[in-house]
Amino acid sequence: MKTTPEHNERMRTMTFAQVYPHYITKVEKKGRTQAELLEVIEWLTGFDAARLQALIEEEATFEEFFARADLNPNAELITGSICGYRVEEILNPVTRQVRYLDKLVDELAKGKKMDKILRAG
Repeated sequence: MKTTPEHNERMRTMTFAQVYPHYITKVEKKGRTQAELLEVIEWLTGFDAARLQALIEEEATFEEFFARADLNPNAELITGSICGYRVEEILNPVTRQVRYLDKLVDELAKGKKMDKILRAG
């Protein structure tokens, strides 16, 4: 799916630190925990809690965040619609990776089982 250059630039330059508190609020409002959110983020990126905190403190952009990530090989199994876009159709790599994360957070907040979220088979 085609995203606009402006949209891709916004995704690239937004910091993880700007979005992370919203992720926490979203999942906790729906009865999930910050530990579950961290598990989902670690599955996708390979970042443990300490590394994530360091990225937050340095205000890493999403471009830097995903450049340093060890993206899970099963990330390509993340499909579906988020924010009006089909994740699997997004052409820009950084935008697609941000939307992978958004999709996982959304699934967690909607109460999906962890093994399904983590594409465990």
